[in-house]
Amino acid sequence: MGIKTVFTTGEAAKICKVSQQTIIRCFDSGGLKGFRVPGSRFRRIPREHLYAFMKENNIPTDALESGKRKVLVVDDDRDLVELLVDVLERDGRFETRAVNNGFEAGMTVKDYRPDLIILDVMLPDINGKDVCLRVRNDKSLEAVKIICVSGMVEEDKIEELHRAGANEFLAKPFETERLIERICALLEIETFA
Repeated sequence: MGIKTVFTTGEAAKICKVSQQTIIRCFDSGGLKGFRVPGSRFRRIPREHLYAFMKENNIPTDALESGKRKVLVVDDDRDLVELLVDVLERDGRFETRAVNNGFEAGMTVKDYRPDLIILDVMLPDINGKDVCLRVRNDKSLEAVKIICVSGMVEEDKIEELHRAGANEFLAKPFETERLIERICALLEIETFA
């Protein structure tokens, strides 16, 4: 799978730290090479063209190098944490950080600003629901996606987590492929099956 190879104009804009209009203008004038998705007006920019464009325009390319999505794993099961971090790092599209309690999660979220949190609901010090609420109550973190994982699967509890701001719930044990699928869906990462 490796690192993302094709970008939307919005993603390219984020990476170059310019407006999406600028990217579209450069694309339409031929300054930024790419292609349109057949049968639609969507523009797509292959990685190497975006890289060349950034070099030509003296835009630092480190954002492209690290165009990885940040994932924070919060779970007190160290074996699971190790497995998840390993799977995500090997995938190549994610940068990960892991903590094993809610207190550290709260500190790390502010500092690390992850794109997505994989959150165990049963943490030793604080309920996962409270972590969801804290993240959701912080305006600067509203784009953060949260996938809750837990061995307990009571429907009303899952409903509570969704109300607290969780985007997804996965019951343990789960397939790591399924988790990656959900992460990609939530972060709108195109998956090339």
